Amino acid sequence: MHMISLRTLKIVESMGALATIPAGKVLINTINAHSYNTARNDEAFAEALQKGDYLVPDGMSIVKACNLLKAVGRPEERIAGWDLFIFEMERLNERGGTCFFLGSSEAVLSRIKERCAVDYPAIVVESYSPPYKPEFSDEDNQAMIQAVNSADPDLLWIGMTAPKQEKWAFLHWKDLDVHCHCGTIGAVFDFYAGTVSRAPEWMQKAGLEWLYRLLKEPRRMWRRYIVGNMKFLWNIISEITHPNPAD
Repeated sequence: MHMISLRTLKIVESMGALATIPAGKVLINTINAHSYNTARNDEAFAEALQKGDYLVPDGMSIVKACNLLKAVGRPEERIAGWDLFIFEMERLNERGGTCFFLGSSEAVLSRIKERCAVDYPAIVVESYSPPYKPEFSDEDNQAMIQAVNSADPDLLWIGMTAPKQEKWAFLHWKDLDVHCHCGTIGAVFDFYAGTVSRAPEWMQKAGLEWLYRLLKEPRRMWRRYIVGNMKFLWNIISEITHPNPAD
């Protein structure tokens, strides 16, 4: 049983620490209150987050909770999936190379390619849009793996929303014959394509990006943020009162 605990997760502690992640095949996931809540009840997701190489704290609630719990990883700041994306893309653009986007629709991927051509001219962008379905068939999985391996990218992004993307990347990690950093960054595909807007910068800095998304889509997001935030507080209290996840 892979009960997740913030106390023991390998969480990146600052933007500066991103530069210390070694080169080579590295799996980088993000964690926020919603994904933490989900992982408490999804063993496969918990295992994927715990056994990935690095976790980025995509939420001020995670930053505060890790410090409150005196966790192994005590992040100094929030590092959004967007921040990871920009950091890695700028670094690859400096040396040139191929970036592969796995996930989302052909329309979103087309917009990403158009924007990358302007923002990162030294990067060759390749992509693959998997079928939109709750579960992939063996044929679907093999086609996705083959698309990535054939491209032999210098940077790989997977965007299928959590927890699907994290579980898929972890399950097929050995099959992906890549030598690069891989990030599971879900909503960043839509943010970068411009199909979904990010919160104003002041809300991002204040840790209120969740509130912006709630106000933009209250009917879709109320359960995730209103109920979810209360559940997150309850789960953190549970970690405080039961330090051993097995208890």
